[in-house]
Amino acid sequence: MEKYTLSDHAIGHVAQLLQLAILTGTDIIDHLRMAELTVNEQTGKLDVHPDYAENFAQNIHRMVEELASQDQTESDESTDEG
Repeated sequence: MEKYTLSDHAIGHVAQLLQLAILTGTDIIDHLRMAELTVNEQTGKLDVHPDYAENFAQNIHRMVEELASQDQTESDESTDEG
């Protein structure tokens, strides 16, 4: 049985998943289960799969845009009331 360790990138991603779970009030276990890792042939370490990393970044970007849009809508509504 082979042993693998996490790359720095994978460790950083786990930290991001923890932050996401805290910010969204979701279960870290669910986020970890969805993570996709691959063996980096050059280093022999587990790394975040490039396709998963791209999708994750797009999802975070979309969430930030939706939050900004929601904040703008709420700000506009409070200005209209004032």
